[in-house]
Amino acid sequence: MSTDAARAAGALRRDRRGLRNRRPAGLLVALVLALLAIAGCSNTEPTLPDATRTTGGDVGALSTAADGFQEITLETGDDYVFTPATFTVAPGKVRITVRNSADQLTHNFLFTAGAGPAEITEQIPILAPGETKTIEFTVDAAGDYPFECSFHAQLGQVGTMTVSGP
Repeated sequence: MSTDAARAAGALRRDRRGLRNRRPAGLLVALVLALLAIAGCSNTEPTLPDATRTTGGDVGALSTAADGFQEITLETGDDYVFTPATFTVAPGKVRITVRNSADQLTHNFLFTAGAGPAEITEQIPILAPGETKTIEFTVDAAGDYPFECSFHAQLGQVGTMTVSGP
């Protein structure tokens, strides 16, 4: 065998050994990546904190003020819910007060665009922990008006105001 041929044969053996040694490492990396991908996928819902707050006596109670506004107070906190999540009013003037009793979470309050029988554009854009804010509007069309905290709607912080029929 010529020296060139011997060198080529030696280089080929080294290349084959290098490939053989790399296969287990590559296989191990592929296996670890596959396990990580499988572990990251699941059908379980994220765990939300339990509602631990107690609401005041005015929360959820619908009343009519001396100026003719129907008034209701909603409360939200660190638990991603509105209390109450549903309430009913008659057609006419409505005043909604939203109290954020959260220690950490900032919320907002708005009626879901395009989801009710008529648009209600009044909203509370930012409601920091400890804040209470009020909106007033008139509603005439009967039906369900979904509302939400747009920051946490994907976590279920939604509700419905129903306007009763005439």
